[in-house]
Amino acid sequence: MTDHPGVTILSFNGIRPRIHPSAFVAPGCRIIGDVEIGPDASIWYNCVIRADVNRIRIGARTNIQDGSVIHCDSPGDGNAAPIEGWPTIIGDDVLIGHMAMVHGCVLADRSFVGLGAIVMSGCTVEHDAMLAAGALLSPGKTVPHRQLWAGRPAKYMRDLPDAALIDMREGVDHYVHNAKAHKGAVRAAQDD
Repeated sequence: MTDHPGVTILSFNGIRPRIHPSAFVAPGCRIIGDVEIGPDASIWYNCVIRADVNRIRIGARTNIQDGSVIHCDSPGDGNAAPIEGWPTIIGDDVLIGHMAMVHGCVLADRSFVGLGAIVMSGCTVEHDAMLAAGALLSPGKTVPHRQLWAGRPAKYMRDLPDAALIDMREGVDHYVHNAKAHKGAVRAAQDD
């Protein structure tokens, strides 16, 4: 029995992904290169996390839902990147919806990226901020603390009420518990 059955985990440039033992990585995922996944994080079915040109960090209890793609931006691309490029840094307790694209950006603790949203290089979604489903956050933009941005390109819509923040925290708890159940189901299927 392997720790992550059905998952491709590849070293790249001599760097192997580091996955905390309590994290859940679902079958069908591809984890490549300089990736670090924290405690109780969950990476759902068929995600790609590719850190071949820079690093990717994923914090504790963060969930990246099915089919999402996480990448980073290399140094010296001629794309106005800083000298070190843009790593992708995802904090603790972050919710990333299904089929999201997250590229060379910072998602602060307790931020939210909706289903099918795109976060481009040099962007920041601050803590307790939300990028709506289907939104496109264009390069270098910041979603400030407790704001909701939506649209293509994304723009400020409104401030987030306390109830929205409570819902996001409950979502994090739900995914931590659901990941444990899925981890057990995957192991049981492997043992059959």
